[in-house]
Amino acid sequence: MRSKFFSFLAIFLMVISVKAQTLFLIGDSTMSDKKNPEENPEHGWGQMLPELMSDEIKIENHAVNGRSSKSFIGEGRWQRVYEKLKPGDFVIIQFGHNDQKIKSPDRFTNPFTEYRYNLEKYVKETREKGATPIVMSSIVRRNFNEEGTLVDTHGEYPLVVRMVAKDLDVSFIDMQWLTEQLEVKFGAEESAHLHLHFKPGEVAYYPDGKSDNTHLSEKGATLVASLALQEIAKKDLSLKKYIKESTLKKEIL
Repeated sequence: MRSKFFSFLAIFLMVISVKAQTLFLIGDSTMSDKKNPEENPEHGWGQMLPELMSDEIKIENHAVNGRSSKSFIGEGRWQRVYEKLKPGDFVIIQFGHNDQKIKSPDRFTNPFTEYRYNLEKYVKETREKGATPIVMSSIVRRNFNEEGTLVDTHGEYPLVVRMVAKDLDVSFIDMQWLTEQLEVKFGAEESAHLHLHFKPGEVAYYPDGKSDNTHLSEKGATLVASLALQEIAKKDLSLKKYIKESTLKKEIL
């Protein structure tokens, strides 16, 4: 009797694990999980998703600081994700910040050749496994000029994401546009709170202070993650069923 029970339990757990869908995140530091979240003011926007989505979907954040579309493949990180993918899963793909590193040959990619090729590889191989790819443009940097105008720093990379999305008919979330609106709404001064700006001694984690206009504070990461999910819902993507209603009701822009 006991053996039958455990056999049934094993089958039940197997069925549950097969049906459970996973959202995989691949990208760079703007998306990645940060160490010591209780003490560290820096948060990646992907780090905030578990709070904003239901527990009916598993979230695996594979984004890593400093990675480009090239180095993520070169280090075998994409292969590890690829091997885990199963039908019904989702993959959010967001690179660009480090593909610009022209002095780092292991990371730099030409936007119209290698960067595009890498994005296409992620999309095609995700589909090979029966999973759903979602490509995203990079979030903006807080880069206001003296007149208070937000100036772009990503050049042609976001355009290439759009091109890949159009040519491969893949879902596209324009995080550049969404975060541009967010920065502008907060303004040149107040937008500092979306990022990491601390005077020496103000925060224990940064005893010497911090001035970072690329990476996000917990507040900034939460707002960026919420914007991404709201846009996913607006586009009626199948991932929307896992988004909490409270997330969708937030008024941000």
